Amino acid sequence: MAYKISRPKRTLGDQAFFPEAAKGMALTIRRFFKNTFSKEENKVIATVRYPDEVRDYPERFRGVHRLTHRTDGSPRCVACLCCSTACPAQCIYIEPAEYDTDDPRAGYERYPRVFVIDELRCIFCGYCVEACPCDAIRMDTGVHVPASFDRSHFIFDKETLMSIPGKDGTYVTENPRHEPGDPTHPGITREQGH
Repeated sequence: MAYKISRPKRTLGDQAFFPEAAKGMALTIRRFFKNTFSKEENKVIATVRYPDEVRDYPERFRGVHRLTHRTDGSPRCVACLCCSTACPAQCIYIEPAEYDTDDPRAGYERYPRVFVIDELRCIFCGYCVEACPCDAIRMDTGVHVPASFDRSHFIFDKETLMSIPGKDGTYVTENPRHEPGDPTHPGITREQGH
């Protein structure tokens, strides 16, 4: 059984474009004069005069990347390549390297010889932060990428990433991890088990 749906009745005023466009222009002109010529407290402007005024970013704002430090100042990254694998934009490049044989971390973990993030390709999704098992890469800086006309300013290498502090001004992570060689390390290594 088919039902017939009747069309709604529309007047010429409903179908005309001009009256609605005129209402929109009237609102725009009214706001223009109010924001331009009235006192500061009467303005209803919603823009910020950047860079003189900066908005406060929310707590979970994903700012530029940074690499966190260990207590000895080395990067916490173990070059597991989880962040570069999880990155949908493929903007992270890592070359892993092994520690020297006299280092307590030799044979236990690796470190990044090269760690590069192309901030122009990054979509700031945060997958790299979620994928990192060591909490080595963070996006808690609270700042956005500064403007520039030079592409090389957006290629962040390991030294640049390690020189960027977090929002709290420190270079460490909020999730401490006991590393081999630290006095707080429980002593469990590959050779010495539980």
